[in-house]
Amino acid sequence: MVNLSTTIGLETGRTSLKSLCLVSYHRLKIFETPSKYRLCAISRAAGILKNYRNLSKKHSVGTPYCRRPSLIICYDLKIKNNELNLPGGFHIPLNNYTLNVLKQPGIRLRSATLTVSRVCISFSKETSKVNCEGMLGIDRNLNNITAADSFGKIIVNDLSKVTVIKSASRRTIARFKRNDSRIRRQIARKYGRIQTNRTQWLVHNVSKKIVGHAKTSRLNIALENIKHIRRLYRKGSGQGHYYRARLNSWPFYEVERQISYKASWEGLSVVHVSPRGTTRKCSICGDHLAFSKQSSRMLGCSSCGNLVDRDVNAARNILYKAAGLRFGPKGLSIEAVKGNPSNAMVIPGVDVSQSNPTTQF
Repeated sequence: MVNLSTTIGLETGRTSLKSLCLVSYHRLKIFETPSKYRLCAISRAAGILKNYRNLSKKHSVGTPYCRRPSLIICYDLKIKNNELNLPGGFHIPLNNYTLNVLKQPGIRLRSATLTVSRVCISFSKETSKVNCEGMLGIDRNLNNITAADSFGKIIVNDLSKVTVIKSASRRTIARFKRNDSRIRRQIARKYGRIQTNRTQWLVHNVSKKIVGHAKTSRLNIALENIKHIRRLYRKGSGQGHYYRARLNSWPFYEVERQISYKASWEGLSVVHVSPRGTTRKCSICGDHLAFSKQSSRMLGCSSCGNLVDRDVNAARNILYKAAGLRFGPKGLSIEAVKGNPSNAMVIPGVDVSQSNPTTQF
């Protein structure tokens, strides 16, 4: 039904859900299925056509079609007698864990997708916004995730095992010597599933720990907006193959996705700030930092003498940007403009600390 709807949409030039439904709904009657499944198939075909329209503007793409057989339904989902009841007489038994999750108050079933090997159930929950008392700045790196909160606590989560797993998977796939490209793709797909299963679990544990800390301390979450960072590691940039492979396999978006949906589930807000200057800018005075001779991970400030780990410094700067502060939470008002001379005219209500040096904000 999805492929037929896609073909009809290409023939008639219809891509929106309403127009595609008008021209293809009556033609799907050849499939002896409830009308609810026809509507879901048309909805999926409309999504495929929309992606095809966007991709065809920039790239040369083939005719779109649905390869994997699946059954999608978003109407009349019910749980009865420990089973998921679908239109058409489908009854799917559920285990205790799934039943306990779906029977929680405020849970609403949205859709169900049946594939050859699994059943995917989509559900939503009504949450209320939490009245937070501070912010949690998170700096994502290749081997760790560093977080700094408004109360001065630093949390460092190690993700170096994810990098090791991805490197081992790349080396294994690179050593394939089968002449049949089809077989190589199948084996590579198998190793890709194994890699995803192992790394997703590690990222899940870290994101759950971070959101749990934010929930306990009543903190909103701040992340860097690094959406297009992959452009820095393209072929021809002068970087080595091994280096580009490591950085392009960095699961920075997966970390953001898991933190975002888990925070929304708990009623916490997630904001994004610009990554400009978060690492090389001192989190105390705002001056430019330089690498320390003691360690490649330590940065030193020549102005205030601050010696700090670069990831901790970046997490603090993200926190200050999200909280609307420039340098630190207790800086003097003369720090509002860097390089302001000490004999400058005092502006009442603004330069309070110049007339009373003990006053801070």
